[in-house]
Parts: sequence; C-alpha cells; structure tokens
Amino acid sequence: MEKVYLDNAATTPMDTRVIDYMYKSMQENFGNPSSTHQFGRTAKSLIETARKNISKQLNVSSREIIFTAGGTEANNLILFNAVNNLKVTRIITSKIEHHAVLHVAEQLQKTKNICIDFINVDAFGTIDFTHLEKLLSEEKEKTLVSLMHINNEIGNILDLKTVSDLCIKYNALFHSDTVQTIGHYPLDLQEIPIDFITASAHKFHGPKGVGFAFFKKGFGILPLFFGGNQEKGARSSTENVHAILAMDKAISYCYKELEKDRKQIEELKSYFISRLKEISPEIEFNGLSNNLEKSSFTILNTRFPTTNAFLLFMLDLAGIAVSGGSACQSGSNSGSHVLNEILNDNESNKTSVRFSFSKFTTKEELDFTLLKLKEQF
Repeated sequence: MEKVYLDNAATTPMDTRVIDYMYKSMQENFGNPSSTHQFGRTAKSLIETARKNISKQLNVSSREIIFTAGGTEANNLILFNAVNNLKVTRIITSKIEHHAVLHVAEQLQKTKNICIDFINVDAFGTIDFTHLEKLLSEEKEKTLVSLMHINNEIGNILDLKTVSDLCIKYNALFHSDTVQTIGHYPLDLQEIPIDFITASAHKFHGPKGVGFAFFKKGFGILPLFFGGNQEKGARSSTENVHAILAMDKAISYCYKELEKDRKQIEELKSYFISRLKEISPEIEFNGLSNNLEKSSFTILNTRFPTTNAFLLFMLDLAGIAVSGGSACQSGSNSGSHVLNEILNDNESNKTSVRFSFSKFTTKEELDFTLLKLKEQF
C-alpha cells in the first residue's frame, strides 16, 4: 500500500542527517551536564554551543534561550511567568490560538483571577488590529498580548511588526507562539521586538520532546517545577542533551536550505490547489490558506462541498495521513475550535481537511492523494 504523509503541521519526519547526528551524540555525549567531571563538562559545553547557535538564528543573546520539552511547556512557562513574576493581570489573545495558550490563560483566570480579552477575527481568521488597539488603549492594567505568528490549522501569517508596534505604544508585553514559524521562516528579534516566543523541534524535522522558550533580556524567570538548578534556575531537570544537539542541527539545516525548500514546497502547494479545483470548483479553502503570500507555504486547509464523515478514515485506509483540524486535539469530538470560530454553521458542517507539506513531500504523493479524493467527490 502507498504511504503518503501530509500531516506535517502535526509533526515532521526527522531529517536522516539529524537522526545520524543524534545517534552519534547518544553514544558519545552521555554525560550529565551537571557533573563536574570531563563527561559532564563536555555535555555542558555542547549544550551551550547549541544555545549560541540557535540564538544567532534569532539574533538574540544565548542567555535569552531556555530549553524545554517542547512548545507546550514553553508557552506554559512564559504565561505563568507573565502573571506570577511580571505581575500581568490581563491577557489579550484570540479564540483561534493553540490550546497550549488558550487553556493556560483559562487556568490563570481561574487561579489568579486575571482578565482575558479576545480580539475580533473575521471570517478568514484575520486579526482585527483596530480592535486590538482599542483593547490596549482602554485599560492601564499590566497586559500581555499573546498571538501566534502562524496559525497551526489555517496557516494564516500574523503581521508581527504591527502587533509589536502596538504593544510598545501601549506598554504591553508581547508573546507569540512561533512553533509553526521556526525552521520555516526567518525571524530577527532585533528587527521585530517580541518579548517571548516558543519553538518545538519536531515541527522542523528534529526530535520530539525538545523545544525552547525565548525570554527577552531583563525578565527574571520563575520555574514551573523544582528539584534542580538547570537552565540557570529556570527549569529543573537533567538536560535532554542529545535532543538539544539534534534540535540545533535541525535548525541549522532548515535555515541553510530555506530558500530551496520553500520554493519547492510553494510549488507543490500551488499545484495541489489548482488540481483540487479541478476535482470540484465548489471546493473552498479555510482562512487564508490558499493565499501563498498571507499563509504558510506548508499548510492548506480545504473545505469540501459536502459532508463526508468518513473521508479521513477512507484516506487513512488508502495510506494517506492528513488531519481534520489540529492533531493536538485528537480524540475530541468537538471539532476544530478554529474552524468553529470563523465559519458559519453551514460551512462548519462541511468536511474540512488540513493538508500540510514538507521538503520530503513529492508531486507523486499529491497525485495519488488527488486520485483518492476524486473517488470520494
């Protein structure tokens, strides 16, 4: 059976070069970085080199990078610190954020009595900047704005510069979940000032279970859990050495080969859009995902003209892996909270599928997928 993987927004296959490097590191760099002997010192030195390499990609200081177990932990660390450490009493966000932000904000509302204000979004999932400025200008409370750069379900790209300028104007902190950004789009944090960002290695062909949080210099960090003094006291736990080194290697490959990979994937996405329209002119695209300039080149969220409750199942039987929304919500029967927010009842009742691509996606795989889709519609 043909196997086609088109769910790269959920996770990406590891680059074989990264696997080889990680395997070698597991054999050679097994020391505990907290140990003072040569094995520990070697591991510690390699981790700090990885931290410096990653910080250079973002044009920040290595001291501003904190290694975590992934994007979810990084988001939690940032939001809890904003409230518990930086005295934030209000969070401005949107209802189409990742649950790693929305659920944390809800928990902080329950336990810390913070205020949550939601920014308006239109039918395409576009943030209303006029409403954002109105919200920022209304209150004098210490405020954190949390908006993801690239939406993981519909691929919309946020204008970070506009949000950053508004936050500076009204003295608010700015956090952006950049899990779908890092490794795919360059991000210079000196050019666009952002106070906090997050990343997860498995979204850019690195291993699962490792990521990082960026805390702008000057912010102290209170740990979420205790038991050690790793990561400058910000995160207690023996560092995941081989995963951190592999993440560094994955980022380096992604940015070194960015333009080549981007062009290849954009061509595949454009091809797939045109061929989908040949199957049915009534096929639509959720958010701005069919706009190559305003959405990620890796994500296409497609809304089919009818309801087909078994479409994902049938594609899976054919060996094709896709998502009906965010894979982070697997097991939920409530559907995509993003699509439920931006679509009307008639549109949301139709079957939507998120196709997401990577540098390993081929035209032949797309043709096979199109063939199977044609059989269903």
